[in-house]
Amino acid sequence: MHRPSILRTLMCLVVLGSTASTLAAPPGPVDWVNPLIGTASGKIGYGGTMPFVTPPFGMTDWTPQTRQNKISVVSYNYDDKTISGFIGTHQPAIWMGDYGYVTLMPEIGDLKTTPDERKLPFTHADEIAHPDFYSVRMDAGGGKQIRSEMTATERCSYMRFTFPANTPSRILIEASRTGHAGSVHVDAANHEITGYNPDRMDAHLGPAALKNFKGYFVVQFRQAFQKANTYGMDDAQASHARGAYAGFAPSTGKQVIELRVGTSFISIEQARENLKKEIPEWNFEAVRQALRDKWQAKLDRIGLQGASDEERGTVYTAAYHALLYPRIFSEYGRYYSAFDDTVHQGESYTAYSIWDTFRAENSLLTLLAPERVDGMITALLQNYREGGWMPKWPNPGYTNIMIGTHADSLVAEAIRKGFHGFDRDLAWKAVYKDAMTPPDGDTTRRWADREPHTPYEARGGLTYYKELGYIPTDKTAEASSRTLEDSYDDWCVAQVAKALGKEKDYQFFLHRSLNDRHLYNPADGLMRGKTSDGKWAAADAGWTEGTAWVYTWAPLHDEAGILELMGGDAAYNAKLDQHFAGGHNVHSNEPSHHYGYLYDFSGEPWKTQAKVREIALAEYAGQPVGLDGDDDCGQMSAWYLFTAFGIYPVNPASGDYMIGSPMFSRMSLRLANGKQFTVIADHNSSANVYIQSATLNGKPLTKPVIRYEDIMAGSTLHFVMGPEPSHWAANWRAQAIQ
Repeated sequence: MHRPSILRTLMCLVVLGSTASTLAAPPGPVDWVNPLIGTASGKIGYGGTMPFVTPPFGMTDWTPQTRQNKISVVSYNYDDKTISGFIGTHQPAIWMGDYGYVTLMPEIGDLKTTPDERKLPFTHADEIAHPDFYSVRMDAGGGKQIRSEMTATERCSYMRFTFPANTPSRILIEASRTGHAGSVHVDAANHEITGYNPDRMDAHLGPAALKNFKGYFVVQFRQAFQKANTYGMDDAQASHARGAYAGFAPSTGKQVIELRVGTSFISIEQARENLKKEIPEWNFEAVRQALRDKWQAKLDRIGLQGASDEERGTVYTAAYHALLYPRIFSEYGRYYSAFDDTVHQGESYTAYSIWDTFRAENSLLTLLAPERVDGMITALLQNYREGGWMPKWPNPGYTNIMIGTHADSLVAEAIRKGFHGFDRDLAWKAVYKDAMTPPDGDTTRRWADREPHTPYEARGGLTYYKELGYIPTDKTAEASSRTLEDSYDDWCVAQVAKALGKEKDYQFFLHRSLNDRHLYNPADGLMRGKTSDGKWAAADAGWTEGTAWVYTWAPLHDEAGILELMGGDAAYNAKLDQHFAGGHNVHSNEPSHHYGYLYDFSGEPWKTQAKVREIALAEYAGQPVGLDGDDDCGQMSAWYLFTAFGIYPVNPASGDYMIGSPMFSRMSLRLANGKQFTVIADHNSSANVYIQSATLNGKPLTKPVIRYEDIMAGSTLHFVMGPEPSHWAANWRAQAIQ
């Protein structure tokens, strides 16, 4: 039995005692979450994460702001020494921009409106970060400190600022930055400041102007203002930031200013209504307790034994990160659509990062948050209906980032796993259009990565793909990667057709899904792009964030076919050995995520077992430097969580989970259907990484794969581990598509 450590005891004391918030709930998995994991750069890498205070899938995330966020820069970095605000952000990942954000900052002394003027020093010793609560003491100068505290709901935040005695205090609200004509209004009689921010940082990446887009906010104060005013509003050119401030008279003792912030993408009235529904009373502890309960209910579904304190923190933080996205984008039955710039009835989500998350994150959500899946697929179909296509990475509209139409995979996976709460006929129309309709100007555009002000890209180069069976490198950017990823998407479209009884379409797309094989070059045993005249392109031509080594095994549906192309098991394994030995496996980027599991397909599953353990140890840690690469809306974290269980969805839309090496003696997942999936690993340790034998529900398991149905049935997967490789499951082979 894992006994509570001194570290855990101290963590619980911090959570339950020193935050000035009395919580009745006992310690639980939420206390192991460390939102600072991935916020620092160092030996492992940089995860680009932020210490968000928000519920699972919250619409607005709240975080301290140590730098001005923009595309390629997020609001918080652990290495920074000052805080310039507390921001309600919608930035989902470091490579994406923010939109409709609002920033608040406590001040004393003179009014300071710029980030450099208003920033205050802090230390991590004075910082507490949990999913339900953030607190920090900042040095305000002259021996004075300001303490800031935050908790949150789906669309709102409750903040509490403690100022030193005998000191006039002020709360600054920045509505918009330089160059953006935001608006702000002060209603002193009602202790309220309202406004909006029209900024969409990545607006240049999509085709839509979205003239009606605004991020609205309502800030309500518990205390009356002594003085309040706006700033920057008389500047018609928006050459300075716009905002407002509320000042308060000094107190003989420490002064506590409380406020609550509502956000909306519909209207100021809706932001106020969101506040009324989500934070109806002035009770910080009650709001925090409700948020803690939400996280506890989700995280408590994961059981864990045999982990160190750091490993336990890594597991539960991975689950926290994976449960942040996609974010809810509707507000009590209505949502603003960034695809037709109007408000609709219904439920909506955004921030999918589909090129990253289709691999494992969305598969994890079918197990850990199945109640959300129908709504998430419906949101993609609404995007299709309103904008003409399902998006690649809505933020909140089209951004034309990355390649492929991997929403096809999400739809196929949901259908494969029996989700019925979305329009399947509409889903077929959406995936069929992805597969058959080239984007506007397909043969006159290169579709360069993040090319600004283009039509929606969909499958760039599809015209050539349909004619030639591949996308030529001399016609379309990233053509080699596109060909391989489009082949997988074709396989997904085929599965949708099959499920809907469209046999002719099924056969057509299944056959076309073998287009990946057109790029296999037997001369070097790797995939290689081709030019429009059918000749081999340069080895480095046409790849997306990688090389031929990174993409040769990219067709997730056709690993058995690739094995045959390479000449059988020995050649396939030798090539994989070269891949890893040559340093080509770049786990910080998603195309490499399934590679450690590929030896399962070729008769050497013991190499998979060693490799995935090696990757997990090297690329993850329970520290601020704990993620090697941008978490990309939970994909990095989902890889770790699956790997900890000992399984991974190499082809997510298939419903199959390849077996790796379970990392702990026992893990369990309490399912929404009331059953429990359990993985037991006898004799497990850092040395005993190899599976000696396995059973599923007490019966011998001789293949390195289980199915979605096995998990949902509440099965027990039982391994015996050892220090030396065995030939367990070495005789299994997948069937190649013919």
